[in-house]
Amino acid sequence: MPATERPDRWADVYLATIARAVSTCGDYLAATALVIALQTRGSGGFAVAALLIAAAAPPTLLAPLTGRLADRVDSRRLLLVVSLAQAVICAILAYVRPAAVMIALVALLGCGLAVVNPTINALIPEMVGRERLPKATAVGQTANSVALLIAPALGGLLVGRFGLRTPLLIDAATYLAIVVAALAIHTRRGRVPAPVGAAPTPDWSMRRDPVLRSITIVVAAVVTAVSAVNVADVFFVRGVLHGSPTAYGLLGAVWTGGMMLGAWVVVRGRLGDGAFAVALLVSLAGACGAVALAATVSTVAWMVPLWAVGGVFNGSVNVSSGVLVARRAPAEARGRAFALFGGVANGANATGYLLAGLALAVVSPRALIALAGAVGLAVSLAFAVPLVRAGRDRPASPPPPSPPPPQVALAHE
Repeated sequence: MPATERPDRWADVYLATIARAVSTCGDYLAATALVIALQTRGSGGFAVAALLIAAAAPPTLLAPLTGRLADRVDSRRLLLVVSLAQAVICAILAYVRPAAVMIALVALLGCGLAVVNPTINALIPEMVGRERLPKATAVGQTANSVALLIAPALGGLLVGRFGLRTPLLIDAATYLAIVVAALAIHTRRGRVPAPVGAAPTPDWSMRRDPVLRSITIVVAAVVTAVSAVNVADVFFVRGVLHGSPTAYGLLGAVWTGGMMLGAWVVVRGRLGDGAFAVALLVSLAGACGAVALAATVSTVAWMVPLWAVGGVFNGSVNVSSGVLVARRAPAEARGRAFALFGGVANGANATGYLLAGLALAVVSPRALIALAGAVGLAVSLAFAVPLVRAGRDRPASPPPPSPPPPQVALAHE
């Protein structure tokens, strides 16, 4: 029976969405705590960059493998095995102190995320029909934003009061939410062989789709530039603006609160691929502009409105890119599509982190943030014509709706 004729399984949608939100909250809580701990112990920008690269690199390096796993292996089995392994690894991380060992364990956690994310992304479109695309996308973005809203502030508070171990143990426990959801969700994919005589899986490639090719390039270029903020902002807020660990965490919450609003703004109308491409470009440019202006402030308080605006645009980026990937990739290759797009975005993050770690040795945090925002804005404007033209070349294809979109971290979330 076609996907549009199947009854919606909103219970499965909410189970998957809530479980991933809980796990995401734990991940960002731990990330905030680890960054603050490294900075407090006197580690430099290179150590912070190495930590962030360790988390971001596996989804990029493993994307060809994890995308095929998401399309071919039973989704329940993948989620169970990988999430249990992540819980054990994170518990071990809570009891180690050498920075090199911490970074290695964070890389292993990143390998798990490289499997879990495309698996869930590819699973959710099987749960609802195409007409619920805006709602399904916005619900997923909102749930992730709530998790990200809580995590940075909570991470800052916990590491300031209890040290690093407590937030890491909490993160280990949150991986069990995925385990519970995997057992409870009825919808499954990757385990049923194709019927005899069925049409073969299309020889799909992201490079052949002008819209997906264009958004992948522009997002990768912008994220490479702007992800430097995730390395520099802890030194800018704590060292230059003399903000507290709590203030640093709360700024991340402000950005994420804006993401919640941005998700619902962009899905209010019935937009085609061209309109979503324009929304993506405008949002990228807006977020980069907010980052560039933040480099001019003299107190943490002035960063609050800029981070709120940047978050709104970041939420729009996530939804617009998620809708375009899900609409234009065939159902049989959707796990691969999300793994590749997410892998490119994570690779761009890792590249930006590495460049930022090297740059902080020669430029100030304020100068690096200004440069990151300006370069990202210039790249967004440079891609305006080719991306809009690509959106007009081919109408949206009719596969089922997108899952909660892949998270594109333009700045501190």
